[in-house]
Amino acid sequence: MNYHNGYGEFLIGKTHLHGDGGFEPEWIPEWLFDFQVALTCWAIHKGRAAIFADCGLGKTPIQLVWSENVCRKTGGRVLIVTPLSVGFQTVREAAKFGIEAARSVDGTPAPRITVTNYERLHLFNPEDYDGVVCDESSAIKSFNGKRRSIVTEFMRTRPYRLLCTATAAPNDSIELGTSAEALGVMGHTDMLARFFKNEQNTISPNRLWSGGSQWRFKHHAEQPFWRWVCSWARALRRPSDLGFDDARFVLPELIERETVVHTSARLPGELFSRPATSLQEQREERRMTIDERCERVASIVASHDGPAVVWCHLNREGDLLASLIPDAEQVSGSDTDDAKEQRFRAFLGGDLRVLVTKPRIGAFGLNWQHCSRMTFFPSHSFEQYYQAVRRCWRFGQTEPVTVDVVTTEGELGVLANLKRKAEAADHMFTSLVSHMNDPLLFARSATPTTLGGAPPWMM
Repeated sequence: MNYHNGYGEFLIGKTHLHGDGGFEPEWIPEWLFDFQVALTCWAIHKGRAAIFADCGLGKTPIQLVWSENVCRKTGGRVLIVTPLSVGFQTVREAAKFGIEAARSVDGTPAPRITVTNYERLHLFNPEDYDGVVCDESSAIKSFNGKRRSIVTEFMRTRPYRLLCTATAAPNDSIELGTSAEALGVMGHTDMLARFFKNEQNTISPNRLWSGGSQWRFKHHAEQPFWRWVCSWARALRRPSDLGFDDARFVLPELIERETVVHTSARLPGELFSRPATSLQEQREERRMTIDERCERVASIVASHDGPAVVWCHLNREGDLLASLIPDAEQVSGSDTDDAKEQRFRAFLGGDLRVLVTKPRIGAFGLNWQHCSRMTFFPSHSFEQYYQAVRRCWRFGQTEPVTVDVVTTEGELGVLANLKRKAEAADHMFTSLVSHMNDPLLFARSATPTTLGGAPPWMM
C-alpha cells in the first residue's frame, strides 16, 4: 500500500499508535553526541518512551538529560531505578556531567534526581516523583510477579516514563508486553489478542514466546505490530541505524571460542554417553560435569594475567571456580548488597583480577571496558549471554575481547539454541530499524528541534 497519500495518512491515523505526551526540550547539553541528541529529544517529546540502545551508546547520559528536562519542566523530581550495583555508576556519571543526582536506599527523595535499585523500589512513594526511569528495563520480565507488579504499578500513574535497555529480547513477548504495560501503551493481554494467535507445537521464525505458549502473528499483523512498537520505542545497534556517523563507535574484534569438554559421565540409567535432550537431562548433565568444566575454565584463566570475568550459573560452579582460581573472588546471591557492590567496585578499580559471578547478578548495566577476557557456560538465555558479553565488549573498549564458551558434548543442543535466539534477535532489530525510518509514520511524532543530518523521523 502507498502510505504517502491522503488516504494512507487517514489509515495510519486509525491505527493503535502511541501518541505524544511530552514537551519541547528545556535543555540539551553540547556534550551529547548527535544521535544521543536525537534520541533524547524524541523521548522528551514522547513523554512515555522506550530506548533499546546497544551497550556503550550512552543510555546513562540520555537518562540523565531526560530526567533533568522533566525536573526543569515540572519543578518536581525524577526517580531513576537501576539494577543492583549500577546506581553508583549513574551517580558518578551525573557528577561528571554536572547534573544534580543522589542515591537513596531508604525511600528518601533527593531534591531533583534520585537513584535507587529495583530491590528498594517498594520503599518509595510514586507521588513524590513526576517522572521515572527504568534502567536495564529488560530485567523487569525476570522479576517475580510481586516485584514486577511493584515496578508496573509505580510507573502507572507517573506522567513521564522512560525505559532503557540494550536487549529488548523481542523473541519473548513477555518482554514487549511488560514494557508496553509499564509505559501505559497497551496491556500485555491486549497486545497478544490484537497481533497474535496462540499455537502449540509449531516452529517458525516469526514466533514470539510467552509463558511456555507459542504465539504467531495473525495474518497481515506483523507489519502493523512493528509499526506499533516503533510508535513508542527506538532501537539502535549503532548510530548509523538512525542515520548518523559510526566513526566514533567502531567496536574492536569479538573472538568467540568454543571449548567442548569430553567426559565419561553418563545420564542416570544410560549405558553410553549421549547428548542431553530434555531440560531435565540438560540440568543433570550440567551437574554431572561441574568438576571437568570448572577445571577447564581455571586453566583458561590461568593462561593470561589480565582481568577476567568468569560467568557461572550454579552455586557449586561459583564456589569451585573461586577455589580453583587463586586470585579470584565470587559475587554470589547470598552476599549482602553492600558486599556485592564492594567487589564490583574492586574489580572495576583493578584491585581484583578475576571476578566470578552469575549473569543474573552482574550482567546488567555494569561497565567493564578495562577487561577483555571472559569465560561462559552456555544456557538457553540469549539475553544473559548477550548482556554478559557486552559488559566488556562495548563502545569504549580498546582491545579485542575474547569469550571462551566452555560446554560438554551433552549440552551442544543448548549452544545451538543460543545461536538460534541470537538470529531471532537480529531479525527483530532489523525490523525495528526499518520501520523507525518510515518518514510518514514519524512525521506525526517528530520534534520541531532542528538537527543537522537528523534521520527522517526527526525532521
